[in-house]
Amino acid sequence: MQILVPVFAVLCSCPVWSTHLEPDQDTSVPEEWIDAGRVAPSDRVELTLALRQQNVDRLRELLELVSDPHSPQYGKFLSLEEVASLVRPSQLTNKVVRSWLQNHGVKDCQSVVTEDFLQCEMTAREAESLLPGSEFHRYFNGQHSLVRSTSRYSHSRGPVQAPGLCGRCAPLSIRDAGLLRGRYNLTAADVGSAENNSQAVAQFLEQFYHPTDLKEFMTLFGSGFKHMDKVAQVVGTQGGGKAGLEASLDVEYIMSTGANISTWVFTNPGRHESQEPFLQWMLLLSNMSAVPWVHTISYGDDEDSLAAAYMTRINNEFMKAGVRGISMLFASGDSGAGCRHLTKGSNVFRPSFPASSPYVTTVGGTSLKNPFKMSYEVTDYISGGGFSNIFTMPSYQVSAVTAFLKSKQALPPSTYFNTSGRAYPDIAALSDNYWVVTNRIPIPWVSGTSASTPVVGGMLSLINDQRFLKGLPSLGFLNPRLYKLLGQGLYDVTEGCHLGCLDEQVEGKGFCAAPLWDPVTGWGTPNYPALLAALLD
Repeated sequence: MQILVPVFAVLCSCPVWSTHLEPDQDTSVPEEWIDAGRVAPSDRVELTLALRQQNVDRLRELLELVSDPHSPQYGKFLSLEEVASLVRPSQLTNKVVRSWLQNHGVKDCQSVVTEDFLQCEMTAREAESLLPGSEFHRYFNGQHSLVRSTSRYSHSRGPVQAPGLCGRCAPLSIRDAGLLRGRYNLTAADVGSAENNSQAVAQFLEQFYHPTDLKEFMTLFGSGFKHMDKVAQVVGTQGGGKAGLEASLDVEYIMSTGANISTWVFTNPGRHESQEPFLQWMLLLSNMSAVPWVHTISYGDDEDSLAAAYMTRINNEFMKAGVRGISMLFASGDSGAGCRHLTKGSNVFRPSFPASSPYVTTVGGTSLKNPFKMSYEVTDYISGGGFSNIFTMPSYQVSAVTAFLKSKQALPPSTYFNTSGRAYPDIAALSDNYWVVTNRIPIPWVSGTSASTPVVGGMLSLINDQRFLKGLPSLGFLNPRLYKLLGQGLYDVTEGCHLGCLDEQVEGKGFCAAPLWDPVTGWGTPNYPALLAALLD
């Protein structure tokens, strides 16, 4: 029997024979997974090798230049081919890696346009020979089956942005597409019309949408504005069976706020160490010269569940997307500041990745102060936010974050968070009590930053639409410009706190909202006409 599965990403440099585990990688098997034994030597596996890129520092400099509205290079984005010429591995790296693979009998490898990835199919015997000390086993968790090396497994408590059903809600507070558009001052005229515009969502963890659900949703909730009821393109393979609540939510709401704009769905089956295969998705983008301008992603993992080298490589891929003019939006998470138990009586907050990446725009969540009418917004207590323990604070946000830390706002003890880390979220939107149609059934009270993220993404797509009609480039990586706006075009959210550790020090509370930027709702929520005016130049 042949088993073809993506196993993991290996960071390759020269000399490649020094292959080893990252020192911060947890190799114990999570409790929910059962080891079913070693796979047969002839079983097939697929390894994704991420080759060492050149000019990463120059890539970072270019991203800053093309994203800074005060730079003469603002909006002068690179093509995929230009990105490839910048980052492609050296001839020596290619030669050594290819020789290493061939010496182990591995010949079935495919590259990408940027030449910094190899996807290689091989037998388990060959894979174990490539990676000394590795031994491939099959694992089950009751629903899914994975093949992993016993020395390469990482923990996760699942996708931190999984939408949930809200038990504290009243029927009058349920959001639908029309109510959301009204809250953020979108009129019937605020729909897409530019031919070269597009947007996308990415789905992981066996989540799929159904076209019939999207059509039903638009029939129920899309009568007040021009819209599309079909996805323009699916990249990847749609699975069979039931539709996923997450996938249905993402597609339906990016197509509600980003109405009448061509929408793609990237679907990525398979897993990276039981978690979202972000690198596999970014690999697709490294092989496509034309991709949508705005991508929203409602998934994430605890920073401490992933190797720093893996996250750093994904950050490089985000930079590659940014210099091409692509906007990446990630949900901030649904666990507030999070909590990690270190020892008895010792806890710290637990940031989420990719929400903590300096090269994406992270979206938090809000609720209505009065859930029975369209009142002003306050913090949704689940809204993820905080400070990265891995990535330093980027220059574009230093002033805003420093002002928050020096304000009169009461802060948790400094032992709970890294005051010099990348702070998030950057922006927010309503995140509770959504209607979602999935498997032909309208479901109320769906909540999470999974909802707020595609809502913001759709509005950015509309702004791109207006920019294209004026002959302007896409927004690209938004954060450098967003932080220069100082809240212009946004409703400032100043009330409410989110979750933290349940201990005597913080008593279940993380950070609290404050005037201007804060690590709960960022700069606030969109006032579409004002935000459009601020970004339309």
